[in-house]
Amino acid sequence: MITLALVWIALPFLAGFTVYLVPKLDRFFTLFVAFISIAYGLYQCVNSSPLTMQLIDHFGVTLMLDQLSGYFILTNGLVTAAVILYCWHTNKSTFFYTQTIILHGSINAAFACADLISLYVALEVISIASFLLIAYPRSDRSIWVGLRYLFVSNVAMLFYLVGAVLVYQTHHSFAFAGLQGVPPEAVALILLGLLVKGGIFVSGLWLPLTHSESEAPVSALMSGVVVKAGVFPMVRIALTVSELDPIIRIFGVGTALLGVFYAMFEKDTKRMLAFHTISQLGFVLAAPEVGGFYALTHGLVKSALFLISGVLPSRSFKELQHKPINTRLWIALAIASFSISGFPLLSGFGAKVLTMKNLLPWQVIGMNLAALGTAISFAKFIFLPRGGEDKIRPGFWPGLILLLAGLVVANVAYYDAYTIANIIKPLATIFLGWFVYLFIIQKISLKLPRMLEQIDHLMGVMSVMLILLFWMVWA
Repeated sequence: MITLALVWIALPFLAGFTVYLVPKLDRFFTLFVAFISIAYGLYQCVNSSPLTMQLIDHFGVTLMLDQLSGYFILTNGLVTAAVILYCWHTNKSTFFYTQTIILHGSINAAFACADLISLYVALEVISIASFLLIAYPRSDRSIWVGLRYLFVSNVAMLFYLVGAVLVYQTHHSFAFAGLQGVPPEAVALILLGLLVKGGIFVSGLWLPLTHSESEAPVSALMSGVVVKAGVFPMVRIALTVSELDPIIRIFGVGTALLGVFYAMFEKDTKRMLAFHTISQLGFVLAAPEVGGFYALTHGLVKSALFLISGVLPSRSFKELQHKPINTRLWIALAIASFSISGFPLLSGFGAKVLTMKNLLPWQVIGMNLAALGTAISFAKFIFLPRGGEDKIRPGFWPGLILLLAGLVVANVAYYDAYTIANIIKPLATIFLGWFVYLFIIQKISLKLPRMLEQIDHLMGVMSVMLILLFWMVWA
């Protein structure tokens, strides 16, 4: 099994370089690798025996594949496959598919890492591949947004690397378990890097501009899987080092509330989805024991919504109120919105119920408010007028159907959620959210400031967050 795992990790990088030798097969190579990841992720989801590989003796450089990894790997495979199908009939170049396959492989590697230094390498490769995809249109705007993302990411990873060195200095090991008993500044530096990479709390306010200004397929990749490469290690750390579990849960609740507050009042569709990505990542961190399943559900939903946003007649909710969208497109939009709101028969329902059951008592009120805010936010899509013309290109549907089908199939993963009490609460939350949207939020014209999204303020926020993290770890 170790040989199979190593082949699976290496395959995307080998395929990425091979694509240039046979450019006519670029889409086929990328899609093949994505389906291999889907199969391997499914295997890990049902496999109860974790696979651990010690790469370098005495340094704690370790790869670990278990059920938690399986959920994240499955998400990566499904989202990548859907994006390739979405782009199948477009004029994307071989360069696009090469970077997509390399990004896919580096994200898989991050989900397999169980130590700080190999994770650092994987996250840096992810940053480079993401930058190249963001800047793919080669317009001044896309290049600036890509460079802004790369700069913020590299600064964060510099903090992370210093923290990793301090951990090694203490234990002579890079293993995640080494975070126990190290100086508080080491933990603070590492968590800061992961908070920024994962788009968590105010450290993640680079995310709205990056996701909203990227092309729809790239936004789907960024929201569906790229940010989860920063979230996954925090989930793993929370499960490995019990002393850090409360800190990560605190950031989970804070992130869920911050993101959904911005999302409720946002008037731009892609920015709303980006803010809601921040919020939903909070749900993943709020209950680390079940974070993998929630990450899978969120990845499928948010990728589908970003792909749909690319074919809507406008990005402005105000304009969409007067531009009916195609009925088939509205149905797809409604299915995704229902799932993320926690409607029964879709995997978002089971994910929310499972998360709520694994919260600590002090988290319950905050996370229920975040769930209500989610229903309010996605009422904006559900109550859009429909009946418009069908001007959608044929290649749009295969990728979207794959993601929506995943939401239905994944629903069986937690069939125990279907009790009367569990069904009533989400439905009541959704209907209350719709009521609040129709009679309150829809009538409020509130423009939230974007000051904290500016690059100089993002750097300042990192410094403030570092002080906060040091105080939390020290306390």
